[in-house]
Parts: sequence; structure tokens; C-alpha cells
Amino acid sequence: MSDRYDFHAIEAKWQRIWQEQGAFVVSGEGRGPKFYLLEMYPYPSGRIHMGHVRNYTIGDVVARYKAMKGYQVLHPMGWDAFGLPAENAALARGVHPARWTQENIGFMRQQLRRLGFSYDWTREIATCEPDYYRWNQWIFLQMYRREIAYRRKTRLHWCPDCKTTLANEQVEGGLCWRHGTQVEEKEMDAWFLRITDYAEELLAGLDTLAGTWPERVLTMQRNWIGKSVGVEIVFPIVGDTERLSAFTTRHDTVYGATFMVLAPEHPLARRLAAGTPQEEEVRRFCEEMSRQDKYQRTAEGQEKTGVFSGRHAVNPMTGKEIPIWIANFVLMEYGTGVIQAVPAHDQRDLEFARKYDLPVRVVVQPPGGSLDEATLEEAYVDEGVNTHSGSFDGMPTPRAKEAIADFMEERGIGRRKTQYRLRDWGISRQRYWGTPIPILYCKACGTVPVPEEDLPVILPTEEFEFGGPSPLTTYAPFYRADCPACGKEARRETDTMDTFFDSSWYFCRFTSPKESRAPFEASAIQRWMPVDHYIGGIEHAVLHLLYSRFFSMVLRDLGLIPQAEPFHELLTQGMVIKDGLKMSKSHGNVVDPDDMVKKFGADTVRLFILFASPPERELEWNEAGVEGSHRFLNRLWRLVHQRREALQGDTPAAPFAGDFSPAAGELRKRTHQTIRRVTDDIEQRLHFNTAIAATMELTNAVSAFEDDGSPGSRWALREAVHHLVLLLSPFAPHLAEEVWEVLGGQKSLVSCPWPEYDAEVAAEETLTIVLQVNGKVRGRIQVAATAEADQIRSLALGDERIKGWIGEKEIRRVVVVPGKLVNVVV
Repeated sequence: MSDRYDFHAIEAKWQRIWQEQGAFVVSGEGRGPKFYLLEMYPYPSGRIHMGHVRNYTIGDVVARYKAMKGYQVLHPMGWDAFGLPAENAALARGVHPARWTQENIGFMRQQLRRLGFSYDWTREIATCEPDYYRWNQWIFLQMYRREIAYRRKTRLHWCPDCKTTLANEQVEGGLCWRHGTQVEEKEMDAWFLRITDYAEELLAGLDTLAGTWPERVLTMQRNWIGKSVGVEIVFPIVGDTERLSAFTTRHDTVYGATFMVLAPEHPLARRLAAGTPQEEEVRRFCEEMSRQDKYQRTAEGQEKTGVFSGRHAVNPMTGKEIPIWIANFVLMEYGTGVIQAVPAHDQRDLEFARKYDLPVRVVVQPPGGSLDEATLEEAYVDEGVNTHSGSFDGMPTPRAKEAIADFMEERGIGRRKTQYRLRDWGISRQRYWGTPIPILYCKACGTVPVPEEDLPVILPTEEFEFGGPSPLTTYAPFYRADCPACGKEARRETDTMDTFFDSSWYFCRFTSPKESRAPFEASAIQRWMPVDHYIGGIEHAVLHLLYSRFFSMVLRDLGLIPQAEPFHELLTQGMVIKDGLKMSKSHGNVVDPDDMVKKFGADTVRLFILFASPPERELEWNEAGVEGSHRFLNRLWRLVHQRREALQGDTPAAPFAGDFSPAAGELRKRTHQTIRRVTDDIEQRLHFNTAIAATMELTNAVSAFEDDGSPGSRWALREAVHHLVLLLSPFAPHLAEEVWEVLGGQKSLVSCPWPEYDAEVAAEETLTIVLQVNGKVRGRIQVAATAEADQIRSLALGDERIKGWIGEKEIRRVVVVPGKLVNVVV
């Protein structure tokens, strides 16, 4: 063993050994319970970044730990290889997207291997390969036959930078989620998936994930699904056979509806104004609104503008005529594109009413209060008691809601309804680098699905003109085809699939990636699914995670998988930041992982990225911290080198029968306490930073330990170092393997069990108890570890500091938490 920690040689050695031995290859059968650990697979952009390193290092620790705990661990890796960024990057460099992608995959694969991640590379997938996207097409056809996939003409979000349409979930505040570009609207034919058919199950399923998914993610999905329970009310139009339907969750305020508002895009907006003095004004207003971004025009703080349509509706509960307006703050996408405006009880309606001098009518009074509609400046939106509401006067809001809903349904005025913010998922993309949609259009037969036996529909990889918004429309060898139904000439669909389609089921493919007769083997799904622990960024909370849950429900209904929820436990790791900003090329603060690995080694980079912050929090990059992690590994290496003679020999597999000196006994206690602490930190909290801190403390204890040469002393030293190496192996696996070999380990740490602690040895003889008065820390006392609650209570009340804080005050109660604290409430 050299006295120099040559991390380059050590890491290359063990990466080669792991690969040659197939150390992380997992079969479908094996001893021990299964554990499926998965990190969100990367888009092959060309180089991994520190966000990748953090994500995959977190996962690797869990995978290695679970393997040592006796689990059969599935830990695969693949590539989210289709998509617009690859197409654009390839075009900018004058190379084919397929070549660009494959070269990137090769480079990034080597980067991941260099970091020592425990992936089963025999299961590697790339979504741009025909043997993968064939099953995208097959799943699409199953959805098409069940009318989950359908095509319709609609107005879609269009990103001028992407030169393609976007799904609702890919537009954030009117901006493209990828570029931040202002989106436009275009009318075109497009393919959709009926995710709305699963809205209620998607919502209900979130309750089953509480406690294993971050609450923030659950809230984001609930808000995006946006369930609302209310009544759809019918308002007759004066002098017209048409009627307006308006959905509201506050139907108890219907008596206060003093005008109606239509979205400028509503098909009745211009028709109602036809022949009225308002016709031209309405036309101009609607055209102006069509040129404005709808997200901006409905944003909070945006001025509310509108125009009178020239027509009136009838409030079905009061029988009074109320004007119909067209305004910028109503959208066709939400509800029916019509609202009942109740200005006294909706702030937006109140501001509009004040601006255009429209009536304000209070129909809900706060308990014990009295609102004056003439001077009302802030709408009253809470529950209260109905007033000016006919026979419903005096009813509290919950009762009024039920009674008015019953009344409306009995008379056909309205009906109870549940609606959702969620909209069907548009999957058509007018770009080249994606899965071809397996549909043909025949003049004689109409829309014809590609027969399953003809799959995959291969994306052409020849060199052709990629410019323009939809490259495949210009490539005749692709779009010309024969109709499988009648044999006549047909045209292929030239849109490709949204790449989120690829990633919505890839976790199933990993269970049997070589299967050629189906998307995946049924027995493999039964063995491995669901994913036990999934790790990835919060930015995918609504996009990837919602779509994956939807796909799993569809696949379950197709009889392909047994469970609805694909991911049991979810960790969303925090961002890597530097100089106060997210690490990114645009901020000019990127740190290249390769540079760090060359300078310090993979184990150092891994250790720092885990030690600097708990996984769910942001990580502030600090090269001084990297150097500190490197010094620690060097110190451990030197410690073993200096004491190698004392450490070599029989490993402490069985208890030592002799006596221990006080110093040896203390080291043993520290060893077993560290095992307990590291195990709990990984198993219970995923707090790798505190787990690593515990190993550092044990290293210090070993360094300070004076070996007197006695059998007990030597045994305690060997026990401490052997267990220290085992505990460190998930975090710094290369160094741990090398040291283990030096210590005489006969097999790789990959095959070694996780150490178990002896509770009796780890037990503290005394404990520190925190003393509080009214919740504030006022002191600490030492008590025997075996002390009962009554004894601890007496010691706390007898403490002079606590007596001083209590003084003459009355003690109301004393809360004792054994082993932790005493809180005296006065």
C-alpha cells in the first residue's frame, strides 16, 4: 500500500473490476426482496452537469446501501434521446440529429462510468432507437382503439423558437417552458390524449402518495388538476333561442349576478352583437383580444377591459334582465367561456363593475356585519348569511348552496357539475426528431391506423432538408404510403410525438429492455414495479410526473400492469447553485464535473456533493468544501497506511472474548453509535450530510486512539476501521474498495453486508436533557440513560437555573420527553 492516495489509479482499477465482474447486473430472479431505484434519465445534451452528478450520486448511495442490506437492487440507466434540443443543436452544427445524439450518449456514458455509479448497463435504453419507439407507437394504437387518443382541430400554443406546438403544461405564464419565448396561438389539426378522463383518479391517487411524495409536488398536481364543484346555471338570452351556460362554485350568490361576461373567443360573442349599435365595437374588441396573449390579459394586476354586446340575458332566479358584456379577463379554456358576474362577492367583477358603472348587489352578509353595496371597495368572498335572496334569505352559505342547487335542478335552471382545470394532453409536434405517429390518411378510407405487424414506422435517418416547421412534410419517401385497408395511395401523419410520451413509461421498459414481443414482460413487471424510490427535479412535478401517473393508469386499464401509481417514494433534489445563482451556462457559473474528477477524483466529488447539503435543499458549490472532502479522504488513507500492520489480520467477524481497556471500550461504543447513526440517517431521513459527518467523527476517534498492543485494543481498532470502511462505501466506493482489499477483505464490498450495531455497546451511560421554560431553552442536565420520567422531572425542577426562571410563577404542567427534554409550562 502506497503512502500516497492515488485516486486516478484506484478509481480506474475498481471501475474496471466492477465492469468485468458484472457487479451491478441484476437478474429477474434472486435472493432477497426487490428494490427498484431509479433516477430520472437524462437528455443526452453532450455533457453531464453538476445537477446530474448530484441526482445520480444520491441515487447511487441508496442503491449501494440497499444492496448491502440484502435487497436485490434494480438500478438502470438510459437516455431520453428524442426531442427538439437535439434537433436544433444538430442543425446548428450541420450534423444529423441521430449522429449528434449517439455521439453525446457515448460521451456521457463514459462520464457516468467515471463517477463509479452502480448501474446495470445491460439494461441501457435510448428512446430514439426503433426497438424502443416501436412500443411508443404500439401503446398509441391501443389508446387510439379505445378513443383515448384522438385528433381534432383546435387552437394550440405555438412557440416561434421551437417552431412547434406545446401542451398546456409546457406553457408557463404565456411563455415556452424551454425558451421563455412568448407563445402564439395557431389553429390546426392535432392529436390529443384524454388525460381528463382520468382527472378524478389522478386527484384521488395523490392522497395515497401522502407521506412518500413531497407535499409541494402533491400540491402542485392538485392545483394543476384544479377540481371545482359547483353548478352550471342556464341564463336565457332576451329575444333569442340561444342560452348562456355559466359554471360557478358560488351559486349561492346567483341573486347578486348583475351582468354576464363572455370570453372574446366565445362563438356567440360576435353573433349576439350582430345588428346592434355595438356590432362594430365588439368586432374591433374581439380582434384586438385575439392578438393579445391570453395569459397576460388575465394576469393579476392587468387592467380589466370590456365592451357591451348590445344584448341582455335573464337572471333565472330574479327574472331580471342583465347586460351581456365581453371582457378580456374571461377565457374559453376555463369553464364554458361565460361567467355570471357577482361584483359584491368577486373582486375582479367588482373592479369591472365600478369601471363601467354596473350594478352591485350584496346577497351575502358577513356574520354580525352589514355591507353597503354603494360604498363597497373590496368584495366579500367568504361565507356568511344570504340576504336579498328570496326564500333563501337567512340561510348560512353551506345550507344556501345545497338548497339553491336543489331548486335549480328541480326547475331545470341549472345542474350540479364537477369540472377540472386539467385539459387533454396535446402530443402533436411539427418537428423531425421524435416518434412518428402511426396513422395514415386515405381519401377513400379516412384515418387509418398502421397495422401492428407493420410497426415500427421508422423515422428516416437519411440526410434531407430539416429546415422549416415540419421537416417530414417535405420528404416524400416518408409520407407516401399505401393504405393498409384499400391499397390506394395514402399519406402518413408527419407530426411526431411529444417526447414526454417516451418518458411516461420508460421505467416499465427497464424491467425487461430486450423484450421483443411486447413493451415489457408481465413477469418482470410483477417482479419490479412499482419503482420503490424515484429521484429527480421539482421542475417535472406537473409535466413528467403527472403524465407518468396517467400512463400507468392507462396501462393498468389495458391489463398490462397491475398498479395505478408508478412511483412509491419520490425525492426531489435541490438545485446546485454558485455565486447565488443556479449553475447554468446562461449565468456563466458552470463547474465542469470532468475537471473536478481529474483534479480531485470521483470519490471526492461524490462526497462533497452529499456532504454540503441535505438532498432536498439547494447545494451551494464551494471549491473550498471540495478540497475539505479531499483532505478527509487523504487523512483516512494515511490513517490506514500508518496503522496497516495493526489493522491486518483476522477481521472482527465474531465478538472478542477478552477484556477491553477503558479506551478500547470507548472506541467500541463510538463505532457502534456511528453504525446506528449512519444507518438511521440513510434509512429514515436520507440525510447523507450528517451520515458523512458521523464517519468523519469516527475517523477522528480512530486517529486519536492509542493502541496499547493488547488483544482487546487491537480488536477494537480493527472493528472500528473495518466498519468505518463499510459505512463509507456507498459514499466513496473506490477508496473503500481499495482499503478493504488492503485490510484483507476477500470479496468486493459490493457483496458485503451492511454492518449491524450492538445496542448494548452503543447505549449511552448518561444522556443530555434539554431544559425549557415555556418552550425556551434555559439549561441542560446530565441524567442516567436508564432514568425514568419521574426522576427526570424531579431533577429538572430541582435545577437552580430552572428555579430562577420559574420564580414565583405557577407551574401549570411539566412535559417530559424521555431522553430528550423537559418543558416546564408556567
